[in-house]
Amino acid sequence: MSQQNEQLRVLIVRLGAMGDILHALPAVTALRQAHPKWYLGWAVEPRWSALLDGEVDRTHLVNAKEWARSPFKPETMREIGALRHALRVERYDLCIDLQGAVRSALAGRLAGAPRMIGEDRPREWAARWLFSERVATKGVHMIEQAVEVCEAAAGDRLPLVLPALPRNREAEVWAEELLRSGGRGPVVLLSPGAGWGAKRWPAERYGAVAANLHAQGCTLLVNSGPEEQEIAAEVVRASGGVARAPAFTLERLIAMTRRVCLVIAGDTGPLHLACALGKAVVGIYGPTDPKRNGPFGVPFRVLRHPESKRDHTRHAAPEAGLLTITPEQVADAAKELLQERAHETS
Repeated sequence: MSQQNEQLRVLIVRLGAMGDILHALPAVTALRQAHPKWYLGWAVEPRWSALLDGEVDRTHLVNAKEWARSPFKPETMREIGALRHALRVERYDLCIDLQGAVRSALAGRLAGAPRMIGEDRPREWAARWLFSERVATKGVHMIEQAVEVCEAAAGDRLPLVLPALPRNREAEVWAEELLRSGGRGPVVLLSPGAGWGAKRWPAERYGAVAANLHAQGCTLLVNSGPEEQEIAAEVVRASGGVARAPAFTLERLIAMTRRVCLVIAGDTGPLHLACALGKAVVGIYGPTDPKRNGPFGVPFRVLRHPESKRDHTRHAAPEAGLLTITPEQVADAAKELLQERAHETS
């Protein structure tokens, strides 16, 4: 490899959401391990930047959703101009788009890198015309596809690895103190939220699962995002008060997930975070395809009705197949995984 390639400057573009960034991280971690002298930047939405602390040399904050709401505001134009300047100052040699959307490709184009690489069949077809190089991926899962794109960019094979995730000292102390303050037995984290209603299994059913597992000696915690506190509260009520819903931040969620035995969730960021940290998971799936978006590389059980079809239409009501999954099925899957883990550690 030439001296120039040894010091390549690479911009990764994966703006959001949480689960999608976590699907991209293994490929970037492998890229970092294979080429430790490369300078890596990442363009990301502000709320997810904590996932990247220590993983890359520079993060570029992209307020894409806010800009889309007010594209012609002077403030929006100033922020886009400032982003363009910050990207160009870094003089990136290569931009890798791991999102495959028009807005991510446009953000990458702002960097002015000589090479712009993305999938040959991106999520939004129009994005491919913004790539100077296109990669025909063969993998089914998003993690595999991201690795293939990074392999094409690097020119060598990359292993499948767990990503490095940051440790926030304050959050680590918080997690330790919370677990010391109460609870017994294996710690199970429930995450009832979802990006849209069709993916959201009812909160009262999570509560029934919590009550079931508590009777088996587990400690139950409920995660909620910034707009999901009422969902978490409903889970606690439905559990008969045996589950707890502490105040999570992204940093606290990472710290606590490191300490749990099992995570139960739908196709959401916290489920993919658990996989990234090597934790067992129970996935409750409806309109999204677990072969593409599901648990990867860890012990897992996925529950999905055979007639559920892949559909990313953002319906408010839970998908019909999702509603056929019972609390008993979820609790039984969780018990199987907990029993397996107990045998492994005994």
